[in-house]
Amino acid sequence: MYVIIIGAGRTGSTVIDLATKDDHEVVVIERDTELAEEVSATYDCMVINADAASKDILLEAGIEEADALISTTESDSVNLMITMFGKQYGVETLVSSINDPAHMELFEDLGVNLVESPHRLNGQYLYRAIQHPAIQDFMPIAGEAEIFEATVDEGAPIDGLSLIDADREDLLPDETIIVAILRDGELVIPQGETDIQAGDIVTIFAGNGPTSRITDAFTRA
Repeated sequence: MYVIIIGAGRTGSTVIDLATKDDHEVVVIERDTELAEEVSATYDCMVINADAASKDILLEAGIEEADALISTTESDSVNLMITMFGKQYGVETLVSSINDPAHMELFEDLGVNLVESPHRLNGQYLYRAIQHPAIQDFMPIAGEAEIFEATVDEGAPIDGLSLIDADREDLLPDETIIVAILRDGELVIPQGETDIQAGDIVTIFAGNGPTSRITDAFTRA
């Protein structure tokens, strides 16, 4: 995955660390020279020491080829401008931090995949947004185990199947349990015959974490 990360502060540095460890192709744009030099010396990635709120700089970073764009600056106006450039150039996954909840609607109207409010603002959440865009929220349990939410896409492999049928088709790995379904604002506690429907928000326990095999079951190819 080709990932452009804007900002190498506390949040951005966590995203950089996670993305480079997973061997993604990473480009970092950081206007602070000292931070830019530190990232360049620490991580295997391209670093551009410049202000990212510039179309020319984003083009230099390869925005036209990027799979994901993550903006982590402390300025919502800068994050919004960068995200708008990402939208213009067709970046599939747009992720931004947000510092003032009053600006949330602006980002949502732009179609940003995930906007992190201050009480949950950390690099792990932002990075998870590009790893598994289908996941809306998650909570680590112990070891690799997690509980997380995902929305069922229309036409996804599990759409229209009962839990029994999904098990017969081996769609989900062992140690994976659908523990709840939110459907049209109503909570459904699933049983074996319960159908999974497009638009459902499902709460999933995954003993080995949210692997691609799990998220692919809820996502239309």
